[in-house]
Amino acid sequence: MREAAIVSFAQLDCVRNAGALNEVELIMPVINGALSGAGLGSVQEVDFTCSGSSDYQQGVAFSFVLGVDALGAVPPINESHVEMDAAWALYEAILKIRMGHADSALIYGFGKSSPGELPAVLSQQLDPYYLAPLWVDTVSLAALQARMMLDQGIISELDMAEVVARSRRNALANNPHAQLKGEVTAQQLLQADPWVSPLRKHDCCPISDGASAMVICTLERARQWGKPCAVIRGIDHRIESHNPGVRDLTRSVSTEHAASHAGAANGRVQVAELHAPFSHQEIILSRALGLGDGTDINPSGGVLAGNLMMASGLSRIGEVAKRIIAGEVQRGVAHATSGPCLQHNLVTVLEAA
Repeated sequence: MREAAIVSFAQLDCVRNAGALNEVELIMPVINGALSGAGLGSVQEVDFTCSGSSDYQQGVAFSFVLGVDALGAVPPINESHVEMDAAWALYEAILKIRMGHADSALIYGFGKSSPGELPAVLSQQLDPYYLAPLWVDTVSLAALQARMMLDQGIISELDMAEVVARSRRNALANNPHAQLKGEVTAQQLLQADPWVSPLRKHDCCPISDGASAMVICTLERARQWGKPCAVIRGIDHRIESHNPGVRDLTRSVSTEHAASHAGAANGRVQVAELHAPFSHQEIILSRALGLGDGTDINPSGGVLAGNLMMASGLSRIGEVAKRIIAGEVQRGVAHATSGPCLQHNLVTVLEAA
């Protein structure tokens, strides 16, 4: 089976409100950045293009089609779209390459969450008959999950605060695109009042506008381009019930299964980027992936430092790839999630070529 590799990655700054910028204006800089990083001049030089976004964020039917304008209308290209985080667009592109239908691909994801109320919008991911009509927002569901973990003694509020403090610190040191960064202690964070008990506002990822993109190709094509790359050794995604009441919310079984099938345990994990929208979920994911003290977890700050909805999962993969391409690490794991309380999870294993 043909292996795919990441040769370039680009992302915008995470900002609370991108103002009047439209989809095309958000997408074009990252597409140009990803293409330039791969040594390419136009979209026509890749065999396949796939994007990830959601029409619900803008409240406009087929808003992703407006984003396609960033690619150029002519000449026509081989293009696809997933109504998901762009990490799943990457999965589709990898399948194209592995099946021999393409040798290279451009993947991008974008989201402009500022016009609406994102926690309420995401309630539409719930069961359409019983839960979605109640408009249960994502923060409330995550609070229920955190409360279960606290009541069972799995975590403490200090553990959650330490996750946030490390995120802000890492973002300050390593991520110029982060929205939230700075030096703060866990004890200082615990002084804040609960927002949706037991969650405080800092336990929740911010709402951000922006986009990210990457170029992948076969190993042979990467050598032809003369570009260093991060090889995708394994990728897998698993989904659990959309009814939170029938799942054990204190663990992520789907992440465990995805990690096993992707081969995460087949070597030392030096760096891991986890798509954890809430502080306690980073702890769940770390345990599901079996990460130890020797793993640098979310050196970018993760989504607690900036959450590009529909691009955050792709960005986690891109952050690991960047470090491998730069020669900082040899092997890493990236994670992406979708749905309430870590319902749907994708795990990618990356290694140096």
